[in-house]
Amino acid sequence: MTLETSQCCPECKSGLVDDFQNGERVCSSCGIVVAEQMADPGPESATNNMDEKMRLARATGSVTLAEHDRGITTEIAIGTKDFNGKTISPHVAAQMQSLRKWQQRVRIMNPRERRLANVLAKITEICNNLSLPRNVLETASMIYRNLDEHMNVKGKFVANISIATVYMACKQCDVLRSMDEITQSICAPKDVKSKAKLASRYYRNMVMEMNTVAAPIITVDKYISKIANKAGADVRAERLALEIVSKVHGDSSANGKSPNGIAAAYLYIATILLGQNIPQRYISEIAGVTEVTIRNRCKELTASSKFNIVLRPSLAKKTP
Repeated sequence: MTLETSQCCPECKSGLVDDFQNGERVCSSCGIVVAEQMADPGPESATNNMDEKMRLARATGSVTLAEHDRGITTEIAIGTKDFNGKTISPHVAAQMQSLRKWQQRVRIMNPRERRLANVLAKITEICNNLSLPRNVLETASMIYRNLDEHMNVKGKFVANISIATVYMACKQCDVLRSMDEITQSICAPKDVKSKAKLASRYYRNMVMEMNTVAAPIITVDKYISKIANKAGADVRAERLALEIVSKVHGDSSANGKSPNGIAAAYLYIATILLGQNIPQRYISEIAGVTEVTIRNRCKELTASSKFNIVLRPSLAKKTP
C-alpha cells in the first residue's frame, strides 16, 4: 500500500492509503473506505519506441490467426535465470524443461489441431521466406481456417495446401507472387515443378468448393514495377513504361498474352528510349520469360500501336 497525499479523508482530514490488493482507498487514521473502485496506476506507455512499449506493457500481444490457438496460450520461456536475476538450479531447470515439453504436448489435443498447427507453421515459413506483409499471413491463415471448416483437407500434403493458400491470399491482398515463386521458397529446385502442379490443383479445388469471390486481376503495371525493382532499373524507365501503358490502354494485341512478358517488353522499350544499358537476357530472367518472347512482344506493340513518344526534360535528363 502507498500513501496518497493529494487527497484527504472527508471525516478526519488525514491522508489516504491506496490498497492495491483489494482495490480500495482507505483513511490512514480512522480506516474509512473512501473509494471502492480505485483506478489502476500501472505503467502505460506513451512513447513511440517499441522496446519501451513492450517493457511497460501489462498485457500480451494481439491475437493472431497464424497460431492454431490464436496466440493466447502462455509460453514458458527458456532461460537460466529467474525473475529476480538469480541463477536457476539444475534441478529446477530440469523441471521447467519437463513442464515446457508437456505444455507443448497438451496444446494439441486431436489430429485436426495437429494438422492445423502444421499447416499454419508452414504458411508462416513461406511468408517469412518471401518477406510478405503481415496482412498476407493473416489472410492465408483465415483462408485455411475456413477451408478446414467447409472442406475435408485430411490427406492433403501440408506443403502443397500451404502453397495454394498463400497464393490465394496474395491474390486477395493484391500482392504479386507467382505459384513457382511461392513453391521455390520452401522446396528443392528438383521438386518445384511437381509440387507447383499439385498446388495448382489444390488452388482450383479451393476456388470451386469455397465459392471464393473472384480475385482482382493483376494488371501489367504491377509486373512493370516488380521487374523494374528486381532489375535495378532507373525510376525514369519505370515511369516511362507506365506512361506508355496508359497511352496504349485498350489495345487488343495483348489479349491472351502473359502479362509478365508484356510488362518486360514495355520496360525494355523504355530502357532503350532512355539509353539505359540493361541486357535483354537479364530482364527475361527476372520476368520468367524467354528473350524471344520479349522480342516478339516488342514487335507486336510497336507494330499495332500508333503513338508518338516525346520525352520530357525530367525523363530525358540523366542523373549524375
